[in-house]
Amino acid sequence: MKKIVETIVKKPNQPGMVGDGFRVYNYIPRGGITQHRISPFLMLDFAAAFNFSPTDKPRGVDVHPHKGFETVTIAYKGSVAHKDSAGNSGIINPGDVQWMTAGAGVLHKEYHEEEFAKKGGFFEMVQLWVNLPKKDKSVAPHYQALTKDNITKVALPENGGEVNIIAGNFNGNAGAAATYTDVNLFDIRLNAGGKVATAVPATHNTAALVIEGSVNINGTEAGEHSFVLFKNEGEEIAISASNDSVILLLSGEPIDEPIASYGPFVMNTQAEIYEAVKEFQEGKYGVLN
Repeated sequence: MKKIVETIVKKPNQPGMVGDGFRVYNYIPRGGITQHRISPFLMLDFAAAFNFSPTDKPRGVDVHPHKGFETVTIAYKGSVAHKDSAGNSGIINPGDVQWMTAGAGVLHKEYHEEEFAKKGGFFEMVQLWVNLPKKDKSVAPHYQALTKDNITKVALPENGGEVNIIAGNFNGNAGAAATYTDVNLFDIRLNAGGKVATAVPATHNTAALVIEGSVNINGTEAGEHSFVLFKNEGEEIAISASNDSVILLLSGEPIDEPIASYGPFVMNTQAEIYEAVKEFQEGKYGVLN
């Protein structure tokens, strides 16, 4: 059975704001978990459920660059619209996932979808940054729009709940996303009394975020909004819920390469960071109004 690290990260006391539309708690890296320790994952922002008031001007984040990694946005409540400098756009609704490979560089903006903004309501999302290995950092930017209808679902026994397999392999079932390195990303929905068991490679860096409810993970209690980091020992993970719960389980094979990061740029050396900033300043990531 996989062992849990002795410290479970609790939800930070205060959220931060990304733009004016994303009220987030940062678990990676400001929760004390370094990018090297949790590689290939670079960042995890959790926009815990918050009730936004109606507005005619959608809240969000204006134009910003990304280079050298991927962003994964998982929608639980509310809707997000996005656009980029390559001409892509779309809407992420509850149950959907947007997997954006920034690769060689792209301009991007995201904001509350217009109709959701007008009505207001609860907004809950996770954004995860996933590193790319050096050989893939210059791939052309592209998206995987994973809707709730095309994400693989596995029903758990005895009405225990359901697992949405965003990426990787859950008990022999393949996930929807194509990944550059070995990554598992499971959206687990447990009913009260429900249980789930799976295994991940011992070499994977593995963690779980309790989105809603409270659960027992391998004999350790984890309350709502807690973040559990596993040791790289053993493979089996068993989760049970005393009440309706939602858990995001993530694991990945570490990328054994240097990490140089500066804001929205993640490369392998500081020289590459300087080059990425220069490319952005020279307009090489395109134009987005």
